[in-house]
Formats: sequence, structure tokens, C-alpha cells
Amino acid sequence: MVPRATARLWLASLAAVCLATLSAHAADMALRDIVVMLYKAPPGSHPDLAGKDLSYLDLSALDFKRANLKGANLLGANLNDANLSYADLAGAQLDRTQLKRTNLAHADLEGATLYHAVGILDLAAPGHNAPNLAGANLKGARIMARLSRANLAGANLEGAKLGPPETGNELKTPQETDLSGADLAGADLTRADLRRVNLAFANLTDANLAGADLAGADLSRATLTGANVAGANFASVDLYGTNLGGVKGRDSVVGWATTRNKDKVVF
Repeated sequence: MVPRATARLWLASLAAVCLATLSAHAADMALRDIVVMLYKAPPGSHPDLAGKDLSYLDLSALDFKRANLKGANLLGANLNDANLSYADLAGAQLDRTQLKRTNLAHADLEGATLYHAVGILDLAAPGHNAPNLAGANLKGARIMARLSRANLAGANLEGAKLGPPETGNELKTPQETDLSGADLAGADLTRADLRRVNLAFANLTDANLAGADLAGADLSRATLTGANVAGANFASVDLYGTNLGGVKGRDSVVGWATTRNKDKVVF
């Protein structure tokens, strides 16, 4: 058993290391300077914050519309109620960001990372708190986040990775992506990694899931009316109450024999 004095010393050392780490990764700009930059930006301009370290800043309710945040580090930033519509966030790091009511409509998030990003936690939370990613470009993005009820209608998720963490990163990203109740109507999910993703009650009407890997995903009560599932992997997918009316390419689905609750599917 570890003596209390030793335990206190260990905790104090750990706290010092954490503080030192945060200090070593201080943001490139003070919050006040960011606010001034955004306030003075002419209408229709693109405030340039590309590559900036904005980690751990409280950026809630700020207007970043059309801002250039390409490659920016937003690790741990509070983006609740922020307006990032049409912003360039390609390759940006949004790990552990807070995304309640965040407007990311039509933002460019190609190749961005959203590890542990949190919009709302589950279907029980009020839907108006969910982030808006309608029409956003998330091509090739790496997402492992809590985005229940998020608006992703018309979003581009081609080749995006929302499945389990890569080997060796299990401790970094232990949870699974939650898109329960999300609106993915018309979204492009071509060849997306959706393994074990929670898509219960999600709206996937007319979505393109061609070649997507849905192994182990929860599609219970989801709506896939008119969706394209050609060549998609449905191994061990939960289809309880799933609406597959008018889906295209079902004959070429892989792993159909192992799907769960397929007798409860609605056509």
C-alpha cells in the first residue's frame, strides 16, 4: 500500500507536469486579440488564423464565418455557440472541442480530426443543443465524437473514418462514435469507415453508403429510404426496425447473412 505522503507527492508532481505541459502549449494568440481581429474584419473577408495554436481557448459565441483556420490547433477549445459556417478548417485539429450549438454549416473540414469532440451526448439531450454540420466537407476526416442529433444533411463524408481507433491508439480513443438520431439525409458516405458507429434513429434518407464499412454498427430504427448501399459491409449490423424501403444495391451488400434482427426490417 502506498503511504499517503508518497501519494500526495506523486499527485503534486503529476499536477506540476500537467501545468508545465499546458504552459508549453500556450495558444499563439490571446483571446482579446482574436476578438479584435474578428470584430475588425470587413464583411465577406477571411480572417487569417491558418496554422495558429488556439488550443484550450474559450471561443464560444465568436463569429468565425469564412475564417481561414486551415491546419489550426483547436485542441480542447470551447466552440459552443460559435459560428464557423463556411470556414476553412481543412486539416485542423478539433480534438476534445465543445460543440454545443456550433454552426459548422458548409465548413471545409477535409482531413480534420475530431477525437473526443462533444456536441450532445445522447438522444435524451435536447436536440437544439446539437451542432450544425449541414453541407460540411468532412472528406477523409477522422471522427470519434459524441454527435447525437447532429445535422449532417448533405455533408460530404467520403472516406471519413468514424470507426474504432487504430491499433495502438485504443487508450487515446476508447469510445465509439455516436451519431444516434443524426440527420444524414443526402450525405455522401462513400467508402466511409462506420464500423460500430451508433446510428440508431438516424436519418439516412437518400444517403450514399456505397462501399461503406458498417460492420457492427447500430442501425436500429434508422431510416435508409432511397439510400445507396451497393457494396457496403453490413456484417453484424443491428437492423431492428430499420427502414430499408427503396434502398439501392442491396443485392451487392456484404455480410447480409450475419445481420442482426433482419426479420424486423421495414421495407
